[in-house]
Amino acid sequence: MAFIRKRGQSYYLVHNIRKGARVEQIHLACLGRRPHISDDVVEGVNSKHPFVRVDWKRLRAKASQELVQPFENNSQYLRDLLSAVRGLHFDLADLPLPLLELMNDRELSAQFVSGLKLLRATLDVKLHELRRTRGQPYQA
Repeated sequence: MAFIRKRGQSYYLVHNIRKGARVEQIHLACLGRRPHISDDVVEGVNSKHPFVRVDWKRLRAKASQELVQPFENNSQYLRDLLSAVRGLHFDLADLPLPLLELMNDRELSAQFVSGLKLLRATLDVKLHELRRTRGQPYQA
């Protein structure tokens, strides 16, 4: 049965196989610094390792429990997230959006725009939570 394992700063989806008296661990997928199991991870594992039984419902529940841990007494996680936000800010600010109209790959352009809309919605939700928990309007 597959399970989630943390090694260093990253989480991995692994599975143990007994070979004689030894147990060998096979790496099914890297879940990154936050153990999120997306549909792409499920599809990749099922195609590369069809012989491994995976309880995806249990693993997704376990991954959602693990998501809370990075924030517990870990200011480095928040610093890294802040750095990623700043990097994304600069990357988006430098991106010439008229270039999207000239791209040959219309599907990629549409996915990019959808991703920006999703990012905006997520930011709106988080800023609303911040206003609600602080009991005062957020000042940008």
